Order: sequence, then C-alpha cells, then structure tokens
Amino acid sequence: MMITKLRGRDRGPRPPAGGRTSRAGRGVAQLIVMVLVVEVVMAATTVQAFFVGPVRRPAAKPSLPIAKPFFPATTRFYTDPHNPAATWVRDHPHDRRAAAISRRIAAEPQAAWLTETDESLIEERARTIVRTAAADRRLPVLVAYNIPQRDCQQMSSGGAGDTAAYQRWSDALTRGIGRGRAIVIVEPDALAHMSCLKRRQQAERYAALSYAARALQRGAPRARIYYDAGNSGWLPPSTMAERLWRAGIERYGDGIAVNVSNFNTTADEVRYGLSVIRALRLPRLGVVIDTSRNGAGSTRNHSFCDPPGRKLGRPPTAATGIPGIDAFLWVKQPGQADGCAAGAGMFVPGYAYRLTR
Repeated sequence: MMITKLRGRDRGPRPPAGGRTSRAGRGVAQLIVMVLVVEVVMAATTVQAFFVGPVRRPAAKPSLPIAKPFFPATTRFYTDPHNPAATWVRDHPHDRRAAAISRRIAAEPQAAWLTETDESLIEERARTIVRTAAADRRLPVLVAYNIPQRDCQQMSSGGAGDTAAYQRWSDALTRGIGRGRAIVIVEPDALAHMSCLKRRQQAERYAALSYAARALQRGAPRARIYYDAGNSGWLPPSTMAERLWRAGIERYGDGIAVNVSNFNTTADEVRYGLSVIRALRLPRLGVVIDTSRNGAGSTRNHSFCDPPGRKLGRPPTAATGIPGIDAFLWVKQPGQADGCAAGAGMFVPGYAYRLTR
C-alpha cells in the first residue's frame, strides 16, 4: 500500500481571512487526518512484514533432559526362593500346572512386600533379604506397604495404627537395610488414594511419606528410593506431580514407580512416567515400571481386580533402552489375588497358571 503524501493543496480549505474555520471545513479536515493516520499505520505494518516476516510466538523452551537409566543393563535382580509361586510349587510338585508356574513365575525376580507391623520382625526380614541378595550378587526389590489407612480400608486394608507407629516402622525398615543395596518402592497407592482422606489425614500422610523417604535416604544410603505414582489410567501427571512434591520427592526420592499391581501396557506407562517427571521438572529422577501382569494390557474398562485374560509381561530387567526408565520390574507377585479371585495377597494357582498361557 502506498503512503499518501501531504501536499499544500491536500490540507483542506483555508480559514476565511480574519475569521474561524467553518464547521464543514473542520469536519473534512478531521476526516482526512484520520484516513492518513490509518494509511500510515497499515503501511508501516506492511513494510515490517516484508522485511521481518510474519510475527511468531516465541519458541517454546526445549524439553528437560532425561537421565540415562540408572542401573547397568547387566544388573541382576534378586529371586526370593520363598516367593509365593515357588512355595506353592514345592508343596505341589505333581500338579500339572507346577512346571509352567515354576519356570515362568517362580524362577523370576520379584519384589518382596514388607507388610508386617511388628518392628523387630520387619527389621530382621529386610536384613535377611538384603544380605542374602548381596551374597548372590543380586539387587533386591522391597516394597514398603504399611501406611496408616492403607488402601483406604478396602481390599488391602491394614497398615500402621498411626503416624507415630509408622515412623517407628520406617526406622526399623531402614535399620534392616542399613548399608546394603536395594530398590525400595514406597507405599503403593498411598498418593493416588489421597482423595479418600480428610484434609488432616492427608497432611499426616504427606508427613509420613516424607519421613519414611528421609529415613531411608539418611540411614540406608545405598538404597534407591522410588515413590509410588499410580498408573496411566488413574490421575493426570500434573496432579500426581503435585502430590509427589508435597511428599518430599524433590528432597528424598530417586524416582517413581508406576503400574504397580496393574495391567497397563509398558508403552502407556513409559509415556505416563516420563510425563510425571517432566511435570516435576526433576530430570534426575528415574522411573521403574511394574510389568508383572501387563502382557495383554488392561481390560476395556480398566478393571484392576483379578480380571480374566491377562498375561505375564516382560521379565525384570534393567536393560530398558529408554532414557529415564531405570527398570522393568515384577513388583506385584504374579498369581497373588487382588481381592476378587481370593483374598488380597493369597496365591491362586489357577490364576497364576492362566497368566502363563
């Protein structure tokens, strides 16, 4: 667009000698000035677009770097010879299902769930597992599962009586691990279930989780601490990140655990876990994924309680090949019921056998 030049004859009618400009003259002059201003502005914008190009939003900041998997790919995890599947096989050697359960489940590394409320018992059990694993040059996976009002008093109800008891329990667990190496998954579902608690109870739970992780960080320096962060079918990453932050993960945690006791595909859990890490803006954290029963993915309605048609997932390994993903683990012990096929935690051979098919 051309810019109209202001010449003498374009200035509008001159005022009569010795008198005021007429109203009509003033109106025409104002109109001409307004047109000229608009044309100047539009021309300037056109010139800027020609030389500078179209206006763009500032480029988004690059994504946060993702840490490499923490454990060497050759890491070997501990297989407890007393896991539920192994115990059942020893007791039923002639059962037609025993061979498959022994080979596909009992022989694989699985997490040890620490649920005993007795402090001396939990200390001794943790010490035994950690020392036995060290002697075998294996890395054990321990699950701390004793938070007050565990599972919101549903199928896996139980836990310490109050926050003070939980703190003593956490101290005992820490003493049991001592300077041994271990992965510790802190309280499955505790943060995802937070909405079932009243405000005061929520504050107590955040404090309890922070205490447990702090005790482990200080008293078990070679343990790696993973806060449970639910799964991809439960809470948005931003919500989980906010809860993890309030539970002290930025000070005491080494990472998060996802899909514990659930069935979502590994691909979905990789995306979810890394999204939580990005929301936290703590790229040093790693992710471990429970692949024990996700070989067929979740059901259409995301049923979590012993759904039919599920299969074993990828065996435990630290060779994930994915930045930010520290390990695929069998956190849930395959064959243990969720509370529908039998009481929560009971080994069901028929269910275990079907997972191997």
